[in-house]
Amino acid sequence: MFVTPRAATPGPLRMRDFRLLLAGAAAGQLGAHVTLVALPLVAVLILEAPAFQVGLLTAAETAAFLLIGLPAGAWVDRMRKLPLMIRADAVRAVAMASIPLAAVAGVLTMAQLYVVALVTGVATVFFDVAHQSFLPQLLPKEHLVSGNGALETVRSSAQVAGPGVGGGLVQLLGAHLAIVADAVGYALSALFLLGIRQPESRPEPVPGTSLRQDIGEGLRFVFGQPLLRVIAAATGLGNFFAAMLMATQTVFLVRVLELKPGAVGLVLSAAALGGLAGALCAGTIARKLGQARIIWLSALATGPFALLWPLSGRGAGAALFAVGSGVVFFGAVVYNVAQVSFRQTLCPPRLLGRMNATLRFLMWGTLPLGALAGGALADAFGARVALVWCAAGFLAVPLPLLLSPLRRMRELPDTEPVEDKDAAVSGTDDRAEPASIG
Repeated sequence: MFVTPRAATPGPLRMRDFRLLLAGAAAGQLGAHVTLVALPLVAVLILEAPAFQVGLLTAAETAAFLLIGLPAGAWVDRMRKLPLMIRADAVRAVAMASIPLAAVAGVLTMAQLYVVALVTGVATVFFDVAHQSFLPQLLPKEHLVSGNGALETVRSSAQVAGPGVGGGLVQLLGAHLAIVADAVGYALSALFLLGIRQPESRPEPVPGTSLRQDIGEGLRFVFGQPLLRVIAAATGLGNFFAAMLMATQTVFLVRVLELKPGAVGLVLSAAALGGLAGALCAGTIARKLGQARIIWLSALATGPFALLWPLSGRGAGAALFAVGSGVVFFGAVVYNVAQVSFRQTLCPPRLLGRMNATLRFLMWGTLPLGALAGGALADAFGARVALVWCAAGFLAVPLPLLLSPLRRMRELPDTEPVEDKDAAVSGTDDRAEPASIG
């Protein structure tokens, strides 16, 4: 008796729509990482902003995750994801284009930078929540890890190229004109997304539910999952100190280490090289060590290298900053690939937007707080002292993971979410519990 083998599902890169999603991510991420260097340099070099105002600018970029993160998830679950992402890209392109136009006209101010940062932050909240919720519609479950790995590879590649390109553009054209690359990147992203043909119907509204009930259902799902709770705690802590780094690193590299814009871009590219290596290795490491194990091991093994940031000095000493960033962000990307794939597998499709938005609120809501703390510390005690606190914080990131059941697991529970129609109507919790942990 012969059994006909089931045809294998083609890999993500053989799917046209996923390739377009990947191309859009590449264009948008490259422009965004040029701006990662250029926007703080606009504040530091053109507007001569003090450290606290640079920290406030970083906080404005991420404030939307704290302010509208929860309702954004409920809104996204009520809308088609692809058109929402296209509109968000268009808003970000227009907002970023306003900076070089104002600078050329001689009317650019810090107030405008804050407004642009807030507007692009709001658009990014909706884009990111929709993006993570759209991917499971595009790929079958067995390809989510490789799909997320490909997206992380693109993001990390943009991180490698973006800061170097950004630093070079700033040195050649000026910080304000380098921002044009970001506007172009978002516009190209929208064009690629317009080519995706994946059919997507508008989610059917659940009778008798309100926005508050939808938000509550997302909160109940996340807080009802012990592993999601601990992942949220560790990631929120890591993001707080990552934001401190983002708020102070440009001030430190320019005013303490006295690096030129091109050198600043090269140093920041080291973090991206580490992230790219992490994205390329994440799948292999997960298979060898276990998906659960690498979540805590990646943070524990790479966090101590953050101590190299405050130890770096002028000239060749700046290499210490680059090495520290490369190793820390290698671990961060390995961690992200594992935990994002787990979240997407665990959650019922109709709750993906709310689950992602709730976790973004908990994990990314710490970003503006960390940026403000970093700017305040750098203003009061100097950028090097702020980096000392930042490095100490990275040492604490693995603690919630080590104190959780994750430390005794090799693989994450293979949980198949099951929809409960009665729960969907009543708004009660329909979470799928993870397997018991021995």
